[in-house]
Amino acid sequence: MIILDLQQIGYKNVDARGFITGFQFLQAYYPERLHKLYILNMPRFFASVWRIVSRCLEKATLEKIMIVTNDKEMEVLVREVGEETLPEEYGGRAELVAIQDVTLAFPRLEG
Repeated sequence: MIILDLQQIGYKNVDARGFITGFQFLQAYYPERLHKLYILNMPRFFASVWRIVSRCLEKATLEKIMIVTNDKEMEVLVREVGEETLPEEYGGRAELVAIQDVTLAFPRLEG
């Protein structure tokens, strides 16, 4: 499950070909990896970019993508992801941790 928040994205940061290539790669090599993609805070200019990108995607992939634009759709997001795992910024109860701040504990190998 992926949550893509476009709140801070600007026109200069968008590469339609990059989006298309990324989605086509996932479709071709990892078709079952994407369970659901929620797009939040989509700026108006991105709608035209999305029309271009979405034409290049397979129907099965498009069905897994939800552009969240209202409270009812946000309720669906909260329900499907779960309040305990969804960060507070998106209506849940979990703390948002930036990916660069994530630490993983690896088990010690006895040898």
